[in-house]
Amino acid sequence: MEKRRVVVTGLGLITPLGIGTGKSWDAMIAGKSGIRKITHFEASAFATQVAGEVEGFNPEDYIEPKEIKKMDRFIHFGVAAATMALDDSGLKIDESNAQRTGVIVGSGMGGLPAIEHYHKILLEKGPRRITPFFIPMLIINLAAGQISIKLGAKGPNCSPATACATSSHAIGDAFKIIQRGDADAMIAGGAESCITPMGIGGFNAMKALSTRNDEPERASRPFDKDRDGFVMGEGAGILILEELDKAIRRNARVYAEIVGYGLTGDAYHITSPAPGGEGAVRCMNMALKDAEANPTDVDYINAHGTSTKHGDELETNAIKTVFGDHAYKLAVSSTKSMTGHLLGAAGGVEAVISILSIDKGMAPPTINLDNPDPECDLDYIPHKARRLDAKMSLSNSFGFGGTNACLLFKKLDN
Repeated sequence: MEKRRVVVTGLGLITPLGIGTGKSWDAMIAGKSGIRKITHFEASAFATQVAGEVEGFNPEDYIEPKEIKKMDRFIHFGVAAATMALDDSGLKIDESNAQRTGVIVGSGMGGLPAIEHYHKILLEKGPRRITPFFIPMLIINLAAGQISIKLGAKGPNCSPATACATSSHAIGDAFKIIQRGDADAMIAGGAESCITPMGIGGFNAMKALSTRNDEPERASRPFDKDRDGFVMGEGAGILILEELDKAIRRNARVYAEIVGYGLTGDAYHITSPAPGGEGAVRCMNMALKDAEANPTDVDYINAHGTSTKHGDELETNAIKTVFGDHAYKLAVSSTKSMTGHLLGAAGGVEAVISILSIDKGMAPPTINLDNPDPECDLDYIPHKARRLDAKMSLSNSFGFGGTNACLLFKKLDN
């Protein structure tokens, strides 16, 4: 049976750069940073005091007031970004298509703020003061659950939790569900909000975060010799995927076609990537094979690029292994330099950016790349965005536990 083609018809973004896809994209193209001093909690005792917080978000703009208290902040973000994406797509979910429209939206850590808050309530006031909504607030699948309830999507519904690869797995799995005919449309991506004492403290204990507290906007610096760890961010990135013929039939705007998906495991270490980026190599090759594409077909890579020493070097090495000489002709950038690392939401945000690089003919920059690491010697689009006629873009996501996901997007050609 011939594979069904799948296209992207709607985009929804909430990032530290702005609420809404347009605001986030415009800020990226302008090379702005969304990293600031932490305000979610008193962070003066922490080694890291900076993060990418979403400012000015009001859940009442997207969710009924009585429903808000049933959800933690990551679910608020997921529902809001999904609503934006569906509105952007123009897709109407009703009785005629609800059972063929699904949701795959995941999170890396879920409702950590709720866990911390109600643990404190438990200790101070006892178990009777725990809200009955505590469990639905924090479990990861309630992002997809609440989205499906609000939007009426009755098709396949699940939630990956694969650390930093979560959203990319969600989008890739949704792509395959449509491709094999089990749904006609999918709402896919991820949401995250865990800028909390335990979230920051836990990553500090691993020495994974930047401690450049005196210069928040310069703290996230992928591929730079002076990088000292990643910066945590929060937000959501959601896509609407549809089967091509149905999208054309309703005259939908098509941003790009999703053509390739790779997913692999390193089987190496709980936090460190495999030597040489071997798992990432297999993942990128798998996405290319799935798309029936050649390495030279790819014009832009939105790198995982977290601003960690080994991660950036190994991803660079993996790109060179997969793309050979073409690696030096590719445009590569890490938008985490501006948003920070949104953990489980990172792949969703970066998939949107990879799609917009095709749709708008622009590649966002890697800011703060002042002193390039000699081991990281590709064209990372330093400082300023660049016009780029990209026909195919690759989005990389690599997570703790050695879990890898790669997505390939292509300009639609009928």
